Parts: sequence; C-alpha cells; structure tokens
Amino acid sequence: MAVRFLLDGDLVEIAPCDPTGTLLDYLRGPLRRTGTKEGCAEGDCGACTVLVGELADGGVRWRAVNACIAFLPMVHGKAVMTVESLGQAGMLNPLQACMAANGSSQCGFCTPGFVMSLHGRAIGALGSDLPVADVIAGNLCRCTGYGPILEAGETVARIVQDDAALVDALVGLAGDASGPFEGRQWFAPRSSQSLAAILAKHPEARIVAGATDVGLWVTKGLRDLETVVFIGDVADLKTIEETAEGLRIGAGVRYAEVHQAMARLHPDLGELVRRIGGLQVRNSGTVCGNIANGSPIGDGPPALIALGAQLTLRSAEGRRTMPLENYFIDYGKQNRAPGEFVESVFVPRPAADAVVHTSKLSRRFDSDISAVLGAFALTVEQGTITAARVAFGGMAATPRRAVACEAALVGRSFDETTVAAAADALRGDYQPFTDVRGMATYRIEAAAALLWRLWYRAQGVAVSVLNVEAC
Repeated sequence: MAVRFLLDGDLVEIAPCDPTGTLLDYLRGPLRRTGTKEGCAEGDCGACTVLVGELADGGVRWRAVNACIAFLPMVHGKAVMTVESLGQAGMLNPLQACMAANGSSQCGFCTPGFVMSLHGRAIGALGSDLPVADVIAGNLCRCTGYGPILEAGETVARIVQDDAALVDALVGLAGDASGPFEGRQWFAPRSSQSLAAILAKHPEARIVAGATDVGLWVTKGLRDLETVVFIGDVADLKTIEETAEGLRIGAGVRYAEVHQAMARLHPDLGELVRRIGGLQVRNSGTVCGNIANGSPIGDGPPALIALGAQLTLRSAEGRRTMPLENYFIDYGKQNRAPGEFVESVFVPRPAADAVVHTSKLSRRFDSDISAVLGAFALTVEQGTITAARVAFGGMAATPRRAVACEAALVGRSFDETTVAAAADALRGDYQPFTDVRGMATYRIEAAAALLWRLWYRAQGVAVSVLNVEAC
C-alpha cells in the first residue's frame, strides 16, 4: 500500500506503509521533524499535536490531532503541518514570538504542542470558536502555570492563511489507500456500500474512525491488528441531520463537528462534549465510535440513552434499528452481528419543559476519563413525574439504565421525598466496581449525589461541581 500526503505543500509518499505505524513515529523518524514530541503515546498530553488539513466546502479545513495515536494511512490525501512549518526564513511567527517573549516556555518539551493547538485556533481550525483555555485543555505543562500560554493565545490575532494552492494539490491526491503490508490489510472505503461489502468479506476486521481508543491498543498494548477498516473517508457517514424531531449523527462524525448541534439539543450535552478528552481527541474521535466500542466509561452513551436515542446498524444484508441501551450486552460484548457496523445514532430532541441533566465526575475536570457519569431526563406534568429515564456510566460492565430509580420516580410528586426515595432505590440498581478512578462505595454515593444535583438544579439552586465531586 502507498500513502501520500502533503507536508508544507510537498508530497510525501510512503510505500509500503505499515498500516498501524503512527504519524508521530514517521515525523520524528524518516522526516526528522523532531519538534513534534512524544510525551504519553496515548493522546493525553498534547506534546505531539500537529494540524491535519482536508478538503471541505471548497477549501481546507484544519484540525489539531494527536500524532502519537494517528495511524499513517489516516492522513492519506490530506495535508500535515508541524511546528517546523510555522517559521519563515528562520523567523518565528507572531504566536511563537509572543510565547518566547512572555515566558510561555520553560523546559520547552510541551511547547510545540501548545504552539500547534494555538496556531490552529489562530487560523480558524476546527474548534477555534472555543475559548483559549478549552483549546489547550488537551495540552499539559508542568512548568509555566499556563498563565503566559493563555495570554499568548488571547493576544495573537487571527492569522489569514491562503490555502488556494493547497486545495488544488489535495484534489490531485484523491484516491484509495487500501492495500496489504506484510500480511496485514488496511481498507479505506469511500462509501458505506463499499464498507458493507468489505465487512461481509472480512467480518473479523477492526473498524477505526479516529483511533483515539484503538491507537492505544498499538502504542500501549503493542497489539498487531491484522485487518483494519478506516471509515474516516466515507462521505455518507459524515452527515449531521438536525431537525425539529432530533439529531441524526453519522458514524464518521467527529465530536468537535457536532458539538454545537448537541449543545442546541440541550446545553448539558454541549457541556458534556466539551469535557470529552481534549480538543485533539474530539477532533478525531466520533460519537458513534464512542458507542461502538462499548466501553462502560464512555462519556456519550449514558446521556444519549437517557434521551431515548436509537441506534442504526448496517450490513450487506440491510439495516436494523434498536434502542441504544439494547446495544450493550456485557463487558466487551455488543449486539452487533459479524459484518455489521454502526451507521448512525438518532437523538430525540427533548421537550422544552423536560427536566434534563448530565453530570460527569472525574479526577481532573478537563481531558479525563469518567469515574461516574449520570444522565437524567424527566417529564413532569403539574408537579408529577410522568416519565423518567436515568442512565449511568462507570457503574456497571456497560452503560445502563437505573430501572429501580426510574420506578421510584414515575407517578410521584417531584419533591425532596421522592428524590430521597429514588436515591435509595438507585443504590440497589448497581454493584459498581473499584478501580484506579474510584472505589465502589464512592461511586454509589456519588451517583446518588448526582440525582440530588438534578433536583437542586431544577429548583434553581446552584450546586458546586467541586462540592459534589468531594462527596
């Protein structure tokens, strides 16, 4: 297989290409772009941040990504920009100059990643509408205290970038990067019909969208993936349909691309998305990929279950749709037949008067995995709860509804007595596990506290995140 991409407008061609070799290793190795650093090799620290550009709406849309978990074939037909790309004739660009002048860099190891994240914001990359603090939440620094870095990001004005020549060059790179490498196979279909046909022949294949999870299987688990199907270039899976009834999200839609639409569905969904990893993770990871891998601590599924989401699966044989909660069977086991793939998820729009709340508890507020995530959707008519959907992540082997808690809510007045009874019932819904993110006793009491947070918020009482997280 041959992978071709543009680096500063110059063609880079790799043939043969290791299908699970990382972009970071190739940049630092053969290309000697050593400004891009390896800090964690799991998409957490941001030291490896680069910008990837792809054709969109007649131009180039850039996004910051973690090169350490991006497989090389994922950048086929795209453009790549590293920290070495920014200087012209040995001169720093305005952002770099500002960071050098105001003390943004001390040991300097993390600095290239910060520069690339902030440069992406300056040129209008995906997620550039976010505050500076959110843009760099996926970049970690142990030296500067972030103050000068934030100042630099807020000081430097937007940078106008002319990508006209790059557009023409990228058009000429279009083509399929599928191919074998030392007995392993990489498929890169361009349509969902082709994807279904490939999976019919290779039902054992590993489907990859953003590789924000699977990338760690390679970098940390040292696993060899024999057959990989990349869906990031399947055009008809990258659609977002926003209607009065709700939101349909295709399997190729990245979290950053649907952030605003989910916030319009409900503000708590927008806040939840904001805290899913750093921007680099949201720029690569997809909503449906978060569902498909079936993690018990995935941030998206509990909230979507609470809102009554419907999941559509597809294969060469056709489609089937199910309530999202029915997709999760047990740890590592999902209701997906060989050859099937997640095609889309539909999230109904909650009624204007619905009581909806989503809360995430984690050790770090930003860019961290959930210890407990609770999601609630209540229908309240004349003071009585007529319907309730309550779902949690981090409390069982799968994201799961709290059926006893729901039963304790429905048909009763929405008051403190009912909430107290529902919190007691909730304690019987789960037998949570103990791990590095929290003890079982913490998880069950924290889940009950999140139900109380729902109540206090519905009464207009401000509840401190820190106070609840300290429970």
